[in-house]
Amino acid sequence: MINFCRSKTQSNSIESIKSMAHNKNILQDSHGRTHTYLRISLIERCNLRCSYCMPEKGVQLSPKSHLMTYEEIFEIAKTFVKHGVNKIRLTGGEPFIRKDIPVILEKLASLPAELSITTNAIIIDKFMDVLKLHGVKKINISLDSLNREKFKHITRRDQFDIVYKNLLLLVEENFNVKVNVVLIKGFNDDEIVQFINLTQNLPITVRFIEFMPFDGNKWDMGKLVSYEKIMDYVNVSFPKENIQRLQDAPNDTSKNYKISGYKGSFAIINSVTNPFCDSCNRLRLTANGQLKNCLFSSTESNLLATLREGKSIEPIIHKAVQTKLKMRGGMDTLEKLQEPKRHNNNRSMITIGG
Repeated sequence: MINFCRSKTQSNSIESIKSMAHNKNILQDSHGRTHTYLRISLIERCNLRCSYCMPEKGVQLSPKSHLMTYEEIFEIAKTFVKHGVNKIRLTGGEPFIRKDIPVILEKLASLPAELSITTNAIIIDKFMDVLKLHGVKKINISLDSLNREKFKHITRRDQFDIVYKNLLLLVEENFNVKVNVVLIKGFNDDEIVQFINLTQNLPITVRFIEFMPFDGNKWDMGKLVSYEKIMDYVNVSFPKENIQRLQDAPNDTSKNYKISGYKGSFAIINSVTNPFCDSCNRLRLTANGQLKNCLFSSTESNLLATLREGKSIEPIIHKAVQTKLKMRGGMDTLEKLQEPKRHNNNRSMITIGG
């Protein structure tokens, strides 16, 4: 006798196929957002210990066998590009401490997608030729203080001189440089104007980022420096007619400004107090092959296990994108964001990727 009863697994598989057939673009979510930007973390380790990124006692690292190989990174990235991703950013940890990064850059550069990288810039000087060879022009540098002692305090390492020297080297070598500054009230908010003045003679963009909650980083609203507070500093320090509001790019996370006559610009990313969720086009792939549909989401989808089983990762991607919530992983109010259980179940920032 033929058994026509379907197992739960079979039913789910069939429903997934039907859903994909109905919505051909697997990177479009239920809120109409199309995801064209993939951020790939290459490694969980870092040569700094920034307090907002890594818990004081460190993190439990994934076993090496659980991390994506360069071949697996390429195969997963290729699938995303096939479905419309046109921008890939490599992050860490610190991506340049991964020994096979030249090979990763070579492989990903063969895809029809813009390739960029986020780094702490400590050892980037050793990779200038490799970056140029593979067309990587956009570099984001994490630098939270222009004061050597403050830098040492927040990173738990004495590397300011090296980072600043490499920042200047990148500018000299004609890379498109953005400097990411995580603002923490009472720590570096008094450096806002100093950072903006850095753009007077350097063609860089300084981006002020609100302190965000992640596991182990002791976040609270009292440490936040809001968009309004940043602009207070700006308005007091510069003539109103010299403060230019620039046109933001589509899907931009920041509000962009420039001081008249300055070579560079500055921007504000206020993902806590004024999130950009409505236009979000970003997905994140962790170093151990987990897809996160939102930076704030505590849920993940295991692409690596599926790939290693020889199965298609497309249904997993489609489901992950379809279940993306409208705002901040479900934390659609500041009250919800301030509930520790909601973000303590998320990863530490270092194991997500910047």
